[in-house]
Amino acid sequence: MTRHEELTARGWHRQVTYDEPRLSDIVEMYREMGMEVHLEPFDAATEPGCSECMKAAPDKYATIYTRSVE
Repeated sequence: MTRHEELTARGWHRQVTYDEPRLSDIVEMYREMGMEVHLEPFDAATEPGCSECMKAAPDKYATIYTRSVE
């Protein structure tokens, strides 16, 4: 089972991958909406869509997962 599959099974939803400073802005926005937020390190092998530019500096990026607060 992949990490994405594990998180999905626990109720998390993949949102978007970003770097700073936008990453912090988006995390705060989701929290203000009442969502629980989890960050996963960027993994080019599992990232949907074009991620070629991110592969040059993968440590800069994180993928945002959210779920409703219970």
